Amino acid sequence: MKGNIARTIAAVAAGSLLAVASAGAATASTDGGKGSSNTQALAAQVLQMRDGLTKVAYGGDVAKTRADLDKLSPVLGDIAAGKRYQIQTETQKLGDLAKGRSDESSRLLADPTAKARQLPPLPVPIPSLPDLPGPLKIVSDLVKALLTAVTGILAGLLGGLPVPPLPVPPVPLPTP
Repeated sequence: MKGNIARTIAAVAAGSLLAVASAGAATASTDGGKGSSNTQALAAQVLQMRDGLTKVAYGGDVAKTRADLDKLSPVLGDIAAGKRYQIQTETQKLGDLAKGRSDESSRLLADPTAKARQLPPLPVPIPSLPDLPGPLKIVSDLVKALLTAVTGILAGLLGGLPVPPLPVPPVPLPTP
């Protein structure tokens, strides 16, 4: 009798352990699925990329800004395509507009003599961000609009959770 009870307890414990392990693996999986953990991982990635781009752009580093734009653009393309992540249509559209600004900024940084193309307006209000410093002045409006769009994408990905503010450094006071 004691042996049957022990086997039953062992079977229940093993089943519970297997169920917990399977649930953890399913939650952690990000291979091409459309689950919420996948979207949360995307939000964390986009937030990190947005903050990194903000810091290097407002630091005036052209090469790092261009490199960050080149890393961000494919992610925005995935968001715009809407195939890998379960996101709202508005967020997908914003991803497409943001990708256009990222690509255009990168193109202008690669060839500062190139003429900027007219891009459609963003469906989100653009906050008053300070202009980018000297060497990035050519793409200041594009990058500010891109940062605003990416913040809007984050709002869509986080689904009502507060979006951390942009880490924009304080605007230096003009010297007399």
